[in-house]
Amino acid sequence: SRASLVLVSDAIRARAHAWIDKAPRETRVEFKAPKRSVEANAKMWAMLTDIASQKTWHGLRLSAEDWKALFMDALDREARLVPNLDGNGFVNLGRSSSDLSKAEFGGLLEIISAWGAENGVVFHDTSN
Repeated sequence: SRASLVLVSDAIRARAHAWIDKAPRETRVEFKAPKRSVEANAKMWAMLTDIASQKTWHGLRLSAEDWKALFMDALDREARLVPNLDGNGFVNLGRSSSDLSKAEFGGLLEIISAWGAENGVVFHDTSN
């Protein structure tokens, strides 16, 4: 009932056309921009790890994942908190960075890089 194709060749594009031609009425079709590369993902985690090992936030030592949430918020993508069902905490309803397009992900890397430069972070992964 679900299928996904990445349009990387004429053959795959033709397969997508064939699927659309054969799809029953009311089938939902979704088009998404290309996602980030494995290398870009590795660069993000290397940068976040450098920040996590060198900086604190309001006196707290944050994990790389915590820093990612802060930078995603700067990209206007993540920190939407609501009370949990038990009423004793919060749930983040934000979007995952894995849903970002290549352009949005590039913007995220720029925000991380700029913040690091402004705050004296030494980035060890200089690739990309």
